[in-house]
Amino acid sequence: MGFLERFEEPVSGVAARSRRAQWVRAAVTRITTPLLPDDYLHLANPLWSARELRGKVVSVDRETEDTATIRIRPGWGFSFDYAAGQYVGIGVLVEGRWTWRSYSLTSTPAASADDKTIAITVKAMPEGFLSSHLVNGLTPGTVVRLAAPRGEFVLPEPLPPKILFVTAGSGLTPIISMLRTLRHRKQHTDIRLVHSTPTEADLLFADELAELAADGIIDLHVQYTRSQGKVTPESLPTLCADWRERQAWACGPSGFLDGLHRLYAEAHLTDRLHIERFALERGVVGAQGGTVTFGRSGKSAVVDGATTLLEAGESAGTIMPFGCRMGICQSCVVMLDKGCVRDLRSGVEHVEGERIQTCVSVAAGDCTLDV
Repeated sequence: MGFLERFEEPVSGVAARSRRAQWVRAAVTRITTPLLPDDYLHLANPLWSARELRGKVVSVDRETEDTATIRIRPGWGFSFDYAAGQYVGIGVLVEGRWTWRSYSLTSTPAASADDKTIAITVKAMPEGFLSSHLVNGLTPGTVVRLAAPRGEFVLPEPLPPKILFVTAGSGLTPIISMLRTLRHRKQHTDIRLVHSTPTEADLLFADELAELAADGIIDLHVQYTRSQGKVTPESLPTLCADWRERQAWACGPSGFLDGLHRLYAEAHLTDRLHIERFALERGVVGAQGGTVTFGRSGKSAVVDGATTLLEAGESAGTIMPFGCRMGICQSCVVMLDKGCVRDLRSGVEHVEGERIQTCVSVAAGDCTLDV
């Protein structure tokens, strides 16, 4: 919506004989209608906000058939002082509702500060409503909401003498940011990258990986799982003979990471393994669902183990507090009066008398919330 449309919006439904009369009505309405400071900022620039971080989509570039890199220009208040390997929250307005997810940054901090943009690379998942929209429906110029970068999946300073990156599918995304940053800083260390993907057509950043290998920055092994089988805990020692001597960073599907954790645990080397699990891998932590009762309203909902308590309340018609919808801002916290719930991110169970985040928690049996 342009400035003129926003200015005249309060009287858009009022008939006027002329454009000048419409402007007079709009001016009077603007003068007599209370506005928050944020409203004035938005009139000047949709990326300016005193209450939230915003950004504008600059480009959506296809990487593979079902994956795209989205470049975003953050607005006022965003700090480019993030670390390679961290993720950013993005909120997109779809069908009248803001939907939030977290994605690893594939840009580098230095380049982001120079051109004032950040990038994420998203794979459209069949069951992923937002990821499919980001890849196939998002257009340049769209204004999105942002949550500040965060996460502990980062490289230390100084770099370890030997590093092992083990990734699968889109688990390569935080690693490519690390590699781009190392190249930009002209840092060198012994890096072995073992990556698996279904086919050659599914390989993300193929040309860039080949260039990094040719320049001696990484020792690269790519395994195409449909023809060569999956990378398993049993096969990893063959693919990286000195894996015990390396600090390892791993990212990928939950089952893939669980297998790696077992390998390192059996070798008593879990302190050498750093894992990044994608946020809200629903249904992987064993939550069984149940009947969720909302104590103050008396309403209830029967849900499965993949439906968050926030979604359950909204579907039941209960007014639920919320903010980022991704477990960061703490706006959705309520008291658990009865029963047990489970945090989707960690699998930790919470019992009655504890305060819980409804946007990242699911029912682990019947429960009652004080809302």
